[in-house]
Amino acid sequence: MEINATNPWKWQDARSYSQAIEVKNAEGTLYVSGQTAIDDDGVSSTEDMKTQLIKSLENLERVITEAGYSCGNIVRLNIYTTSTQELWPHFPVFQDWIAKHGTRQATTLLEVLSLCETLKGEWEASGVK
Repeated sequence: MEINATNPWKWQDARSYSQAIEVKNAEGTLYVSGQTAIDDDGVSSTEDMKTQLIKSLENLERVITEAGYSCGNIVRLNIYTTSTQELWPHFPVFQDWIAKHGTRQATTLLEVLSLCETLKGEWEASGVK
């Protein structure tokens, strides 16, 4: 499999994403539903943004690895948040997670009016192998 990034500019590098990702000769594609800060019993978190961000990324990683894929091969990651203002100070948590896995993905960040129950962020991914 071959994964190629297209980045006509350099500014996106500081934000930990790519403008476009091309995948050639993939064996499989995994489409992951939005992962949030929900515990193993299905209870939504009432914690702060940073705590929810960490739990959401843990859940995303769990789903991807249990499906037999690698977080390093995420090629698309959409982020939904109820407050970019609350998320931004904790964005380095996300960037460290991306760096840990060596992920190069296309990303869209959207602020939405609300998410399910008390949730503040949702992370939707597509990966290949």
